[in-house]
Amino acid sequence: MQCGILRHVRRLVGVKIIYVVNEVGFFLSHRLPLGKAAKKLGLDVIVVAAPNTGEERLAQYEIDFVPVPMSRSRFSLFAELRAYQALKRIYRAEKPDIVHHVTIKPVMYGTIAARRTQVEAVVNAVPGMGFVFTRRGPIASVRRAIVNVAYRFALVHKNMRVIFQNTDDLRGFIGHALVRKENAVLIRGSGVDLNEFGSTDEPANTPVTFLLVGRMLCDKGVREFVKAAGIVRRKHPDWKFLLVGDIDPGNPSTLYKEELIAWQEEYGVEWLGHQTNVPQIMQRSHVIVLPSYREGLPKTLLEGAATRRPMIVSDVAGCREVVTHGVTGLLIPPREVEPLAQAMNTLGESADLRQRYRAAESRGSIFRRRRGDPHVSRL
Repeated sequence: MQCGILRHVRRLVGVKIIYVVNEVGFFLSHRLPLGKAAKKLGLDVIVVAAPNTGEERLAQYEIDFVPVPMSRSRFSLFAELRAYQALKRIYRAEKPDIVHHVTIKPVMYGTIAARRTQVEAVVNAVPGMGFVFTRRGPIASVRRAIVNVAYRFALVHKNMRVIFQNTDDLRGFIGHALVRKENAVLIRGSGVDLNEFGSTDEPANTPVTFLLVGRMLCDKGVREFVKAAGIVRRKHPDWKFLLVGDIDPGNPSTLYKEELIAWQEEYGVEWLGHQTNVPQIMQRSHVIVLPSYREGLPKTLLEGAATRRPMIVSDVAGCREVVTHGVTGLLIPPREVEPLAQAMNTLGESADLRQRYRAAESRGSIFRRRRGDPHVSRL
C-alpha cells in the first residue's frame, strides 16, 4: 500500500493548481491549509486574486501570486469582461492542471475561462450565497434572477465538481437546475484547527460574556446583537457583550467605525476590531452568538463548537447545519431583536443549561448525515 501511495504522490510532482479568490486574505484565512498540503505533495501552487489584498504574505509559504482585476462588490460590464479576459490570459499562460474557484465571480468567470482554455479539471466552491441573496426588494430580486441565469450558463465543464457547505444551498442549486447532481459535493465548512481551538471549561467567577466573531456586516446580524445586548443589560448590567472582527468596505453590507464606536457608548458592547487571539477570546467567553441572515457554513461556529461553547444562531442556511436547537444551542428567527434578547437571558441565567449544551457538543460530531443525501461527503 505504501508503494502505491508513493507512486500517487510522485504523479503530483509538476502538477499545477491555481486558486482563484476575490482577495488573498480570504485564501489565507480559509484555504491556506489546502495550499500548504498541495505544496507538500509537490504541486505548483498559484493564487490569483485582486492586487493589494495581502499577497505579500504568500511569500513565506512559497506560494506564487498573479493579480487579476476583479472587484467582489462593484459591478460594471466593462470591468467584468476585463476580469474574465484576464483569467483566460492567465490560464493560457500558466497552463494549470486544476483550477479551484471560490465565491461567485471567480466561479462564474473562472469556469467559463477554464472551459474556453481547455483546463483539464475544475473545482468550484460556493461558500454561501453572499449579499446578493440576503438583500431585499425588487432590485435585489432582479439581481438574484440574473445571478441564477449566469450560474446555469457558467457551471458547465466536462470534469467539474461544485462544493457546497450546507444542504440548503446544494439542494437549491440542484433543484433550480444550476448544477447537475453528479457534479455536486457537500463539504461542511473549511474546517478548524483543534490544536488552536481546543475544548475548555467555561470561565468561572467572571461576568457572563456573549461573543460575536465575524466581519462587521449588517448581514451578520451585528445590529441585532447590539440592540439585544442593550435590552439584556437593563436586567444584567454586569454581563459583557463582545464584537470581534473588522469592517469590510468592499461589502455593501458593511458597518462603519463611527457606528460601532457610538454603539459602545449607547448599548454597552465592546468592539475589539480584528484580533489574532480569537481562540483565547472564545475560551474567556460563555456563549457564541451569530444572528446572521444567511451563511455557507460559518467558521466561527465550528470554532465555537470545538471550544465547546453553547451557541445562539439564526435559524437560517449554514447556521442550523451546526447548531441543533435545544441540544447544542438555540435557534432564533433572523432579523429579530426580541427573540435574540430572550435567548441571551435564557442561556446567561442558567449555567446548568450551558453545561448541558457543552456536554452534547463533546459527545460526538456536530453534523448528522441526512437521509436522501448520498452526495454528502464524509469529514
